[in-house]
Amino acid sequence: MRALLTLFLVSFSFCALAQTAPDRVLHGDISGRDNNTYRSVPFDVPAGVTRITVQFSYTGREEHTTIDLGLLGPDGFKGQDGFRGWSGGSKQVFTVSATDATPSFLPGPIQPGRWTLLLGIPNIRAKSHASYTAHIWFARDAATAWGPEVLNPPLRTQAGWYRGDLHMHGAHSDGSCTSQSGAKRVPCPLFLTVQHALDRGLDFIALSDHNTVSQFNDMRELQPYFDRLLLIPAREITTFQGHANLFGVVQPVDFRVSSASVPDWSALLRHVASLHGLISINHPIRPDDERCMGCGWAPAKPVDMHLVQAIEAVNGLDAMIPVLSGIPFWQNQLNQGLHLTAVGGSDNHDAKLVMPTPGGSSLIGTPTTVVHARELSMPAILDGIRAGHVFVDVQGTRDRLLEMTATAGERHAEMGDSLPAAAGTAVHVAIHVLALAGDRAELVLDGKPLQLTTDLNIHGTDQTLSFDWPSDGKRHWLRANVRGSAGELLMVGNPVYINE
Repeated sequence: MRALLTLFLVSFSFCALAQTAPDRVLHGDISGRDNNTYRSVPFDVPAGVTRITVQFSYTGREEHTTIDLGLLGPDGFKGQDGFRGWSGGSKQVFTVSATDATPSFLPGPIQPGRWTLLLGIPNIRAKSHASYTAHIWFARDAATAWGPEVLNPPLRTQAGWYRGDLHMHGAHSDGSCTSQSGAKRVPCPLFLTVQHALDRGLDFIALSDHNTVSQFNDMRELQPYFDRLLLIPAREITTFQGHANLFGVVQPVDFRVSSASVPDWSALLRHVASLHGLISINHPIRPDDERCMGCGWAPAKPVDMHLVQAIEAVNGLDAMIPVLSGIPFWQNQLNQGLHLTAVGGSDNHDAKLVMPTPGGSSLIGTPTTVVHARELSMPAILDGIRAGHVFVDVQGTRDRLLEMTATAGERHAEMGDSLPAAAGTAVHVAIHVLALAGDRAELVLDGKPLQLTTDLNIHGTDQTLSFDWPSDGKRHWLRANVRGSAGELLMVGNPVYINE
């Protein structure tokens, strides 16, 4: 119930954001007398605003009327943060905030006071008339931090399975690659990461540099061009007691766990919860010593794990190295009654690095986190992860699919859902797979293999395996994996929770 309430509140906040009316609507008219002049259009920004988004339109284009657009803060051209940008006529929608801004505009603090849309009118015919309208939105909290839907419309509006990589690094932290000449290693530009992700056939990536939010401004420049790949703002909260990815929040977050301001991980997680962010513990089973200080999950004090939404069960190639796999850590949390979604991330630090195989592809997208979402947008992807509608494609293919559903009477559940099933009820489980012929499904009940008489070998490229499991009326979780012919882990499914 707690998880369901949290999902409802977060989903409501994002849906409300998409439908919110503008905070200000400004109208005006111009005529031929305004040719080659500037006009100031003031509007008041109240205290507490963290982002300003403007949508600007005007009539008369068929008569070659042109209105250019700029933005001034309360200090106008006099103050250090007064001039906030000039796009000419190139932008119909733009945003400014402390962390990022639409290209042509400058990020910086949003000071309360009188701001100004600066209009330049390079051309309007002597006998022409035109009107303009500016819709202005104010973000006041983290739930609206990335901006209204007019600024970030869904890249696709269809519901479906979307493939992505939730963990990667570039020039904004410790990601590096060879320079253009190949002569030296340099901080790896963000666009290389994005291009390689697109080449891998991914639908979304989360750009998760260590503790910083500087990459968000670059994302504003790249996203309009990469209109087939969703760029999700993220960061890897990197502490001396473990790492975790924070998705969907652009405000700086104090990451100094064990300091006076952040005494422990629970304090940090409570702050993140107030920002409506999604948090995922990264590579929990890693050395925590001089080889990789702080990489393993090693909190000095107990952590309220109800404040965590996901676990990076597969990091890079660690599914091939059982002693580094995060799956046992994740399953232990499930056995304690927590509903935490298993995700995967490449943890890529070199966008140009490829698999050590002939014709090897980029390591970005290995593994791939596959999310069932209502559309391809940041709110929808994060809601899908919160709901547990996720599987991990360990090798990062373009076409493998793992779906599991469970039915008891008239009740139906998919991965991440809860299913009531009274004692003696036959729970019908169906596992649908694609592109896994020759491999084998396996079932895991409460962390242990579930022995069945059903044939779980996969014989076709599109196949559904099914069986009935008798409920004992107690709490359980049940999930599926797929393994290759040599026993290698290929697919990791999230659980259906029974009698939760």
